Amino acid sequence: MKEKALLFASGVLLLSGCKSAAQHARHDLVGLTRPELISCAGVPDAREERDGQEVLVWKQDQNVDGGVSVSTPFLIGLSIAGRGTCHFVATIHDGKVSRISYTGPSQTLYGPLAACEPLVRDCEAYIRTERTQTQPTVAPSG
Repeated sequence: MKEKALLFASGVLLLSGCKSAAQHARHDLVGLTRPELISCAGVPDAREERDGQEVLVWKQDQNVDGGVSVSTPFLIGLSIAGRGTCHFVATIHDGKVSRISYTGPSQTLYGPLAACEPLVRDCEAYIRTERTQTQPTVAPSG
């Protein structure tokens, strides 16, 4: 039983080292139009204009637990966990996303941006499916 728990915990730790959707979104979402971003991320929780740029913020303020608990019949247990919240911040310049950043204490067993995953998951799916299918192809010049 102890070996299975250690194997599971090791697997989770290894997976947490992989790039997350939130990490990919920092690059993948740059260039989306404002309507595309709102379509996949939803209506933002906050909006501000500053220096000719629009800043949109989506908040995930409920603590997201990420952890592993192992207990034995003798009431001995081990819990490895973390808690996190996330604010997904998109800067819009000339109608397109120019920057993606994250704020908030987000440190879970699944990585530093695990609490941000729900905020960007649909946008990442949009980038990988619908947007790639609707992008016009440019014929080679020659």
